[in-house]
Amino acid sequence: MKRQNLLILALSFIIALSANAQKKFSVYAVGFYNQENLFDTCHDEGKNDYEFLPTGSYRWNALKYTHKLQNMARALADMGTDKLPGLGCAIIGLSEVENAKALQDLVSQEPLRARNMQFAHIEGPDRRGVDCALLYNPALFTVNSVTLHPYVQELEQDSAFFTRGFLTVTGTLADEPVTAIVCHWPSRFSTSFYRESAGRQVRAIKDALLKENPDMKVFVMGDLNDDPSDKSLTEGLKCKSEINKTNDGEMYNPWYNVLVKQGKGTLTYNSAWNLFDQIVMTPNLLDRKGKKDYSKLTYLNKQIFIRDYLLQTEGKYKGSPKRTHAGGVWLDGYSDHLPVVVYLVKEQK
Repeated sequence: MKRQNLLILALSFIIALSANAQKKFSVYAVGFYNQENLFDTCHDEGKNDYEFLPTGSYRWNALKYTHKLQNMARALADMGTDKLPGLGCAIIGLSEVENAKALQDLVSQEPLRARNMQFAHIEGPDRRGVDCALLYNPALFTVNSVTLHPYVQELEQDSAFFTRGFLTVTGTLADEPVTAIVCHWPSRFSTSFYRESAGRQVRAIKDALLKENPDMKVFVMGDLNDDPSDKSLTEGLKCKSEINKTNDGEMYNPWYNVLVKQGKGTLTYNSAWNLFDQIVMTPNLLDRKGKKDYSKLTYLNKQIFIRDYLLQTEGKYKGSPKRTHAGGVWLDGYSDHLPVVVYLVKEQK
């Protein structure tokens, strides 16, 4: 009980409101981070993971794997600490993780183990073997159910092709029902149709969750392989870029203006920024009328999480995310994507 009280105290802060400057609030962080090929060093039967074996093209050995785990754990533990020092995120969606062993090795790293971080994961059908997962702090988030909804091919000629599904984790955060749908949509090597299809399918999952429980707070997060302005988001998932223009049945995308108006993103291609890594949310998380009533879990703000160690510091790609390999050379880096975080607020009772 003493530890729980200390945790609540650490989460608490005072927001100056014109009506009452002494109200106390708790803040929670929700994140997403593409792990860029977090493979272990062993072959998984039936998976095309041969590049990431000691004999593979990346010469993926115990030393490189250990460094990768340490690097990713450092970044994951730092996410959310700008507003919540020492605590970080309550939940973090992950993509490009090979299997449960890699996840177990990841949460065993000291900065994550110190917070007793756990994971939710279901092995998926991706041919390379990369899956989505959810890390969570059990002191802040309680898992109730975990489901992997398969990606269903809409075109008959594609029916034999299997790709990553939609990991759907439902639980409790701040005494409220919350669901995270963690995604890694089809790559840019596929046409927009396949990502638009993913958007429609995830919207159907979200709608079913809200039909069952209208109070369910739903986050769709992931490497969507599209920018916020692309059709998979604006039409498939029906995202809006402004809080006061987000209607019931739609979702709010706080990243649209970050890319379109500010020119900031999470990955680079040909020296230009894209923002494929997004966290979007249902309207019941929004203060749509500007009342500043935080009696329920409410979206506060967002952040592309940046630390100097996550970026290239020299050369042609200076300022871009520092990835694990480039040009066949091991960089001992992190990921070719940057993490994203959204912050939520709720008044303490």
